[in-house]
Amino acid sequence: MGNIFGKIFSITTFGESHGVAIGVTINGCPAGIPIDMAFIQSELSRRKPGQSKITTQRKEEDEVEILSGVFEGLSTGTPIGLLIRNKDQKSKDYSHIAEKFRPSHADYTYHEKYGVRDYRGGGRSSARETAARVAAGAVAKLMLKEFGISFHAYVSQVGTLKLEKSYEQLDLSKTEDNAVRCPDPEMAQQMFDYIDDVRKSQDTVGGVVTGVIKGVPVGLGEPVFDKLHAELGKAMLSINAVKGFEYGSGFEGIKMKGSAHNDAFYVEDGTVKTKTNLSGGIQGGISNGQDIYFNVAFKPVATIMQDQASIDTQGNEVTVSGKGRHDPCVVPRAVPIVEAMAALVIADFYLIARTNKLRG
Repeated sequence: MGNIFGKIFSITTFGESHGVAIGVTINGCPAGIPIDMAFIQSELSRRKPGQSKITTQRKEEDEVEILSGVFEGLSTGTPIGLLIRNKDQKSKDYSHIAEKFRPSHADYTYHEKYGVRDYRGGGRSSARETAARVAAGAVAKLMLKEFGISFHAYVSQVGTLKLEKSYEQLDLSKTEDNAVRCPDPEMAQQMFDYIDDVRKSQDTVGGVVTGVIKGVPVGLGEPVFDKLHAELGKAMLSINAVKGFEYGSGFEGIKMKGSAHNDAFYVEDGTVKTKTNLSGGIQGGISNGQDIYFNVAFKPVATIMQDQASIDTQGNEVTVSGKGRHDPCVVPRAVPIVEAMAALVIADFYLIARTNKLRG
């Protein structure tokens, strides 16, 4: 259960970190969408391991294979199957935890729920699964590009190092210019140095990825339980290591009075706009045509290269030693994952809105 996301534009991911492959089946993609495999591969390359010394050194090229649903470069309207083979597994790195539970990992909960667990790299609970999401999100981006909708995410905080500028004050085209994926060069260097220091101390640190969606038309989202921001929240909270989600003014909004927080409407060139956008582009759970922006908080990676006290499957006290190849900070590689999940949400709601119009 729980391996399917979306209603009309839906995906089913499969595979484990140290299995033969991971992959995704996409249902509901309309026929005739240009499927640019080079673009899909470039999105996977943004997420792949081994990009710099502040990411895991597992060497996976994440080469995507298309199994179905595309003919002569166009989607056929049938299920699209994408496969990414695992090539650099080192399962022996995890033999020491075959009977032990790593602190703050899914080891204990998977063991209790299923009675069996794939301890090699965390199996299905590994963030390796998110490569399948990025591949599917790339297809969603290609579909939405046809309608002028674009997705931009970047690292806005690492530990206590926080970028105080709003996305409107930044040149988001510079996000990919550095290993941290922060569009502010000075802050990016500070973040890089800090992550590297944390890595050298055999520890990990968390951070925040900010997402921005531009060009969303008015009317996406369904009251009451399928609000647009609720689905975005679910999408982001389903990503490994995510501990928080906020959109628009978020938690900072509680400090304001309603008179200051309300977004006043005006009309410009026949288009309804708002003077401010503290609503984050969503009102009443429905997009209002303004930019949608949100923050996603990631915890420090649970695997640290230090000894930790824990228990084994028999309840005995044991010591768990950190081994394997892991990110000291997950947020640089999480940027394309956040974009992909946002694209999947918007693609689904776009098709739901189109279906509702046809029924009307």
